[in-house]
Amino acid sequence: MKTEQIAVQLYTLRDFTATPAGFAATLGRVREIGFHAVELAGIAGLPPAEAGKIVRDAGLQICSSHESPQMILQNPQQVVDRLGEFGITHAVYPWPDGIDFSNAKHVGNLIAGLDAAGAVLRRAGMTLCYHNHAHEFFQRDGHTVLEEIFALTAPEHLQAELDIHWVQAGGGNPAEFCRRFAGRLPLLHVKDFTVTATGERQFAEVGHGNLNIPEILNAAETAGCQWFIVEQDTCSGDPFECIARSLDYLKGLC
Repeated sequence: MKTEQIAVQLYTLRDFTATPAGFAATLGRVREIGFHAVELAGIAGLPPAEAGKIVRDAGLQICSSHESPQMILQNPQQVVDRLGEFGITHAVYPWPDGIDFSNAKHVGNLIAGLDAAGAVLRRAGMTLCYHNHAHEFFQRDGHTVLEEIFALTAPEHLQAELDIHWVQAGGGNPAEFCRRFAGRLPLLHVKDFTVTATGERQFAEVGHGNLNIPEILNAAETAGCQWFIVEQDTCSGDPFECIARSLDYLKGLC
């Protein structure tokens, strides 16, 4: 992993990016902290081309974008067009919206939709990635839904954006899952957590929690990961200070 491969998911800074002015100011601070890239999660209502220019003017790259689940499944060509305006190639299906993983028909429709949408993106020279949470570790017939999704989609149509916190929360081993997805893991959500005295998980800065980050990153790098994306869903302090702590830790591993 190189420092230039470390990005930040802007969802972490969502309280600061609700307006165009806030979006631009936030990107400036992200670059000052030392990040080289961001993953988009909302662009303050800006046209994609304008948002992309703001990012580039701040001295940052866009590694990928979390796109509307409905748009991906129902109008993947619109996703292709949006990515083209951003000037990027990776779209992420971020959340299983309205999907009941205990319902075989729901799961089957999702898998078919992802494979079909991914084919549209592939023909345009782009890549669709699936971002997991803990839900996908629901077991059906002796295997997890996450495994089913990737077993029944073509690798050229669907790649993974593994979220290591949610893999662990679902009962999986993050390093092992990185190895399983070798060749299908361009993006990794790097986040950490601690456990409170009452047993509740609490998001933490990367390297300041309970996950074995060096082992996971080594497995991801071996699997061919291109981007290591810092995310902290909730922060106990200033989110900018939180992402700076995460970056400082990760830079120490480069």
